[in-house]
Amino acid sequence: MTTPKIAIIIGSTRDSRFGEKPAKWLLERAQKRDDFEVELVDLADFDLPFFNEKASNAWMPSEDPKAVAWQEKIAEFDGYIFVTAEYNHSITGALKNALDQAYKEWVHKPMGALGYGGVGAARAVEHLRAIGVELQMVPVRNAVHIAAGSFMKVHPMGENAEISTIEDAIGGSADALFDDMAWWAKATKAAREA
Repeated sequence: MTTPKIAIIIGSTRDSRFGEKPAKWLLERAQKRDDFEVELVDLADFDLPFFNEKASNAWMPSEDPKAVAWQEKIAEFDGYIFVTAEYNHSITGALKNALDQAYKEWVHKPMGALGYGGVGAARAVEHLRAIGVELQMVPVRNAVHIAAGSFMKVHPMGENAEISTIEDAIGGSADALFDDMAWWAKATKAAREA
């Protein structure tokens, strides 16, 4: 079996987004591992329209070339780590739309999360897991939450320090998330290829 490939997906497209900063830290940390390959995928690079297909691609092929390009990209991966803010107790609209733009590409693959905000995007991550279940993904237990004082230390509205300055608070969670992703990516990949 080939080494599983994991996407770290930046789930915000706002010009003033923060998600790129923790996503790059997560990518660099993940690249030190040898049990999976990792790639950063930025939703901002795909210019996805609001979902406007006749049906989910679970039932019929999508027609919009931008949706098809997104589906083809995410089909390359064996698992996904979503980097998400919390907007009104949920994930970003851009991330929800991106999840809705595909179906069969997500099925039987693990998903994890890094959430950031006052409560570490805990409610958004829980909602993301529920969406993942409906898309037949395998939500993993461990997640990274950048919350409260740690969040203000690294956010531009606070001290704007590097993510490495809070590594003692979140590094262990990142490693546990990676362990979960590696195990489930191998297991689900083997099952899909059987």
